[in-house]
Amino acid sequence: MRDTAAREGDRTAYTVVMPNGMYGDLSFAEVDRLSDAFAAWLREVAGVQTGDRVALQTPNSLTVPVVAFGVFKAGCVLVNVNPLYTAAEMAHQIADAGPKVIVITDMFCDKLAEAGRSVPLPRVVVTRVAELMPRPVRGVIGLVQKHWDRSIPAIPFAHERLPEVLAEGARLPRKAYDADLSETAIAVLQYTGGTTGVAKGAILTHRNLLMNMAQAMTFINPHVAPGKEVVLTAIPTYHILAFTLNLLGFFHLGARNLLIPNPRPLSNLKRAFENYPITWIIGVNTLFNGLMNEYWFTDNPPRHLKASFAGGMALHGAVADRWHSLTGTEIVEGYGLTETSPVATGNPIGAARRGSIGIPMPSTDVRLLDEDGQDVPPGTPGEFAIRGPQVMQGYWNRPDETSAVLCAKGFLRTGDIAVMDDDGYFRIVDRKKDMILVSGFNVYPNEVEDCLARHPAVQECAVIGVPDGAAGELVRAYVVLRDPGVTEADLRAHCKESLTAYKVPRQIHFRDDLPKTNVGKILRRSLRDEALSQMKGA
Repeated sequence: MRDTAAREGDRTAYTVVMPNGMYGDLSFAEVDRLSDAFAAWLREVAGVQTGDRVALQTPNSLTVPVVAFGVFKAGCVLVNVNPLYTAAEMAHQIADAGPKVIVITDMFCDKLAEAGRSVPLPRVVVTRVAELMPRPVRGVIGLVQKHWDRSIPAIPFAHERLPEVLAEGARLPRKAYDADLSETAIAVLQYTGGTTGVAKGAILTHRNLLMNMAQAMTFINPHVAPGKEVVLTAIPTYHILAFTLNLLGFFHLGARNLLIPNPRPLSNLKRAFENYPITWIIGVNTLFNGLMNEYWFTDNPPRHLKASFAGGMALHGAVADRWHSLTGTEIVEGYGLTETSPVATGNPIGAARRGSIGIPMPSTDVRLLDEDGQDVPPGTPGEFAIRGPQVMQGYWNRPDETSAVLCAKGFLRTGDIAVMDDDGYFRIVDRKKDMILVSGFNVYPNEVEDCLARHPAVQECAVIGVPDGAAGELVRAYVVLRDPGVTEADLRAHCKESLTAYKVPRQIHFRDDLPKTNVGKILRRSLRDEALSQMKGA
């Protein structure tokens, strides 16, 4: 961070772009100076020590790099907290991670107060979405939030404000709190598994993050023009994909990060595309698909774009094809997990293969395993297992869960089913737990979803299995339509052209929208739980 700041100086590092076009900037030098101040406050005023945890709960804002980098400089451990968490989820993470300090955006303080009724709260520093932006911008946004949106609750607990904290820290002498840190020191507790069970903290070290950043940058570096790169950060930076690639990686490249506090609705991105020469986008399938359903985007697609990266969920071939036709650029699909910091594989720019997650990152080994942990024959689907310098050290305070996924010789079992082609490119068949069993035959939801997505009337879709007596399960699809005149029969006929009969959805439910995570990943589990609940009720 210090080396990058010294090299880039007063060039703009981060820009927050509001839906109305208002913005605020921080230069590389300012990020360095302010994060120094936060580190000094943590150590000298808050009294935290090396290895103590500091939680950060905020949407994309200028607060994020200042606090995150300050935590690292203080020799502490950053705990990223999803602002959309319920009070119960917040209480669980606070109890589990045991942070000494939490920095939280004022909009979410009511939930923190509720969480505080079940767990002791750490020292609280309150920030704002418009923090560190120009005074007139802060004033306008503050008035809108307070009087129009009424989104700022009263704060019923003791707290400090981030500007005062930074001012206090700036008056303290600089010290090298991180001087004794080794590369194996914990940098981040990144919580995962909240959609499939109790959230647990993946232990990511400084080496994990630095190596994964370097691995991913080998794919990007050949296409970088120094001082001219602009990356759109619509994915929240508390998500590991945006944290490693955007917040860290593109900072290291000297790029300008456009931070979008809330990408929903997608019209919130309009001014960012209009006002800045965006060269890179990192997102998920639903982001790219959604942008192509916005008239302002299709009427004036980005002219400076070099490539886009997709992760977090399967990229549908129909979306990739349409994106290339519209923008003249490719979406490069990769694969990763929170537990791999997150990037494990990726498609080289200019040599990407549709439907593939690419090849392993440098210094990364991959195996495909059967149920007994043995390697499957070439061309056969097997569970994806990964070993490399980006693989986590384990789960925080959960040795049993750690041993369940980290097997012999350091390989991480992912729970995803993949297959490798003759050239070493991998394709994810599906999540092991999402696989549907129809009369003894395996059906992978990704394949059915990709087929449905190629129908021009389908805006987005999700496929699950539901119980079906002697047959085991049947295939059910949930579909959001662009054209309401399309029927179930139309979609089944479309699927029969490409899929074996047992893979064709027997049930198709039309919806106005689909449940998604904070980064836009469709939640199959929520649909499955809903379906099972309805069946029990019937």
